[in-house]
Amino acid sequence: MSVNQALIDIIIPNWNGEQMLADCLHSLEKQTFSGFRVIVVDNGSTDGSIALLETEFTDVMILRFSKNSGFTTAVNRGISESSAPWLLLLNNDMEIASDCLENLHRAIKNYPDYQFFALKMMNFHNRQLIDGAGDAVLRGGVGYRLGTMENDSDYYGQDRDTFGACAGAGLYSRKLFEEAGVFDPDFFAYLEDVDLNLRARRRGMQCRYIASAVVYHIGSATSGSKINEFTVRLSTRNNIHVLLKNYSLWMFLRFLPSIVVYQLMWALFSLLKGMIIPYIRGIVQGLKTAPHFLKKRKAILSREKNIREKELVRLIRSAELEAVNSIMARRSAAGKNNLLLICYRKIFL
Repeated sequence: MSVNQALIDIIIPNWNGEQMLADCLHSLEKQTFSGFRVIVVDNGSTDGSIALLETEFTDVMILRFSKNSGFTTAVNRGISESSAPWLLLLNNDMEIASDCLENLHRAIKNYPDYQFFALKMMNFHNRQLIDGAGDAVLRGGVGYRLGTMENDSDYYGQDRDTFGACAGAGLYSRKLFEEAGVFDPDFFAYLEDVDLNLRARRRGMQCRYIASAVVYHIGSATSGSKINEFTVRLSTRNNIHVLLKNYSLWMFLRFLPSIVVYQLMWALFSLLKGMIIPYIRGIVQGLKTAPHFLKKRKAILSREKNIREKELVRLIRSAELEAVNSIMARRSAAGKNNLLLICYRKIFL
């Protein structure tokens, strides 16, 4: 698809993901919709990723970094080099259902008042399990992929409004990036989509979950296991970045009890996983850069056309309630106790 004809530019960041990338691109070749172009941003891969692209996928646009610049910088490079009115971000460990792009095209036409869309992410290995069906946000400054590890159901089979999209499989209008800004390169990776979701919602933009736009996600394929020193350190640091950058003093004080509860639970979790040192390093790194992110907050809060703070608080509270209910449903299905979550919901929500 030529640059001028494409409705959707698909941006795929890649780092040493040769086999996964091949599977992802082959699934895109099977799409029933043709109005798209693919851009792969390679983050200094040392495997055969570039050779694969140059020999088997010659229609793909390749953007290259000499070293791993992080998810955010890679995606931003793809955004800057794109030209289509809609941009689909995909992780390289995705298999895309053959009618996914056709259903996204339909969503663009059916929901003209929405500026971004969340795809239905299914578990690659167990295709009855949801991996994510729209993103919620917790007042503690983190996100939650709704439906994670839940069995698919009628609830997840219907389109609905959601707080935001996961950047691993999200469709964004170019207008969103022009008005809310691109991904913050200071995040490198993790929670960068939480930051973008908050900025976009503050600008009054709306997100819709599209149940028929299905992808199958392997998960943590680039960074390795879900819980490791790298993910704990960056997630902890970036959680502080999200709070400093997006919460006014009034919001921070209003949400302070929830923030404290989340930090205590995350610290305990890190301790039990033997990751307390990366957690502490993340806290230190987050606090060291506080002045930098407070300057960013000042710029965000001073923009015209932001929605009222009380409205943003309402949206966050509603999203957190949906996240807590989703977590409780998953735990109940697994036979786990929800007493602490029930108490949290009763006290804070």
